[in-house]
Amino acid sequence: MRSLRKGLSLASLLTGVATLGAVLVAAPAAHAADTPLRDLAAAQGKVIGTAVTGSKLTGTYGDIAGSQFSSLTPGNAMKWGSVEPTRGGFDWTEADQIVAFAQAHDQQVRGHTLVWHNQNPSWLTNGSWTSAQLGSLLQNHISTEVGRYKGKIAAWDVVNEPFNEDGTYRSTLWYDGLGADYIADALTWAHAADPAAKLYINDYNVEGVNAKSTALYNLVKSLKQQGVPIDGVGLQAHLILGQVPSTLRENIQRFADLGVDVAITELDIRMALPADSTKLAQQAADFTSVVAACAAVTRCVNVTVWGFTDSDSWVPGTFPGYGAATPYDENYSPKPAYYGIAEALGGSTTPPPTNGACTAAYSVTSQWNTAFTGQVKITCSGASLSSWKVSWTYGAGQQITQAWNATCTQSGSAVSCANASYNGSVADGGSVTFGFNASWSGSNPVPTVTLS
Repeated sequence: MRSLRKGLSLASLLTGVATLGAVLVAAPAAHAADTPLRDLAAAQGKVIGTAVTGSKLTGTYGDIAGSQFSSLTPGNAMKWGSVEPTRGGFDWTEADQIVAFAQAHDQQVRGHTLVWHNQNPSWLTNGSWTSAQLGSLLQNHISTEVGRYKGKIAAWDVVNEPFNEDGTYRSTLWYDGLGADYIADALTWAHAADPAAKLYINDYNVEGVNAKSTALYNLVKSLKQQGVPIDGVGLQAHLILGQVPSTLRENIQRFADLGVDVAITELDIRMALPADSTKLAQQAADFTSVVAACAAVTRCVNVTVWGFTDSDSWVPGTFPGYGAATPYDENYSPKPAYYGIAEALGGSTTPPPTNGACTAAYSVTSQWNTAFTGQVKITCSGASLSSWKVSWTYGAGQQITQAWNATCTQSGSAVSCANASYNGSVADGGSVTFGFNASWSGSNPVPTVTLS
């Protein structure tokens, strides 16, 4: 459903690259489960997936996406506005990239999404169409996209978010222009384009038994009775900390009893920031609860998280003050939520040691001629520090000339920085930053940072 975070400036990207290089080696103590999530899920007869941004499928992001998950959902790349921004002008670049990555890593792809009221191209939404024209446009879009990826997509979210909270049909370009039959037509056209793909209707706030999920239930029941090709329902599961519906398993089972598959398609669990050990523990319990509910029902076939890392989450940009909604933190370290998923899938894990919850991130904040300013940020989540020391070794002759908020010494290429008298304590959920000036010549590569 939702957009993954995007749109960074070049400067912030460069700083982010520098930071990432330090963080990934600064926090080696946060280990993934003993067995990858995808293998744990397979042992349960399930698929575990994640939404991804195609341009990020390299380095550590790509390594995690490829090794931990058995299914990928394009966060934005297959939406109408992305693939046909101008009428008849198609851009399949990112969608093709994700499909190719999935094939290379023996993963399924979940196509997302064919018919939605959001993220449509302006030429479509601003047009003046008769019902016949609108139907023709929709049929052509579905036939073109599904046909392009015939045999490469395991399941499609064909129709996305057709209902209001009270169970009435949402007023959209499609419903207003074509009536409720647009749903059956879309499914029929998608099936014609790829008879092997599983076809879903997907919506949010339908995880528990309520008016909206009952409307979806009645729709699916009716479509089945009419012989319309409908294979499953997607429960998005954009949830709030501590608010997993008590009727989730019951709801999954009643859809399964209709003879369709069920998928948790966009799972994330947001919390009020900052995160702390109590919230992270509750989040882990919530992830465990959701995945366990799916694991308990044979026809619940897939759990997909909506982005596996907090750095790629839509939540902070949509819900100010909320975030930390995914199983990995912004530094690609697995959070307690990750272990909650593993537990629900029957896995045994090696939890990270206490210090693993504190990380140090090195970044270059400005650089000129032969000098630069840098900083190191120490952040704790699920742990705390009473004192700290950060060390690294420069690889290109850089020399620190001044430091603040820390006592720094350098011997040859080795640098060691310890807390000042006033900032040794870092509380759970807190952070401390110190800075320095240094000289460089020729190159200024990011060093490996160790926090102790």
